[in-house]
Amino acid sequence: MDFLFLAEAASGQTEQNPMSGIIMMLFWVLVFVVLYFAMIRPYRKRAKDEDALRNSVEVGDDITTIGGIVGKVIAIRDDDETIVIETGSDKVRIRFKKWAIRSIETPDKQVAVETKKDKKKGKDKNDKNGNKETGEVEKTEETEE
Repeated sequence: MDFLFLAEAASGQTEQNPMSGIIMMLFWVLVFVVLYFAMIRPYRKRAKDEDALRNSVEVGDDITTIGGIVGKVIAIRDDDETIVIETGSDKVRIRFKKWAIRSIETPDKQVAVETKKDKKKGKDKNDKNGNKETGEVEKTEETEE
């Protein structure tokens, strides 16, 4: 008799609310939606931006690879997705895959970034007290005791 009771309990013949299955399904759908927007979508956006960066490389650009090697692009081969960079004072040439590019440091882009920063800061510099620095030395009177 005890075996019959255990078989009924194991088979799950208990009364359940029919809405509990729908609520459980909606919970898991909500979990997957949150995971998509929190993890998968930003990863895809970052990968898309990195691909655009790597495809915008031109001959003459200064680049940094994921291994930390810095050099100037001297050739781009589209057939096998490689680039040739020249690095160092002895003009060593190294061939890399395009996916190994970490960043592009072209002088034109750096100048554009610096001018935007200068415009945001303004031309007048302020010291710690909020006084403008004009290059002139102010004379102060000291009182004698």
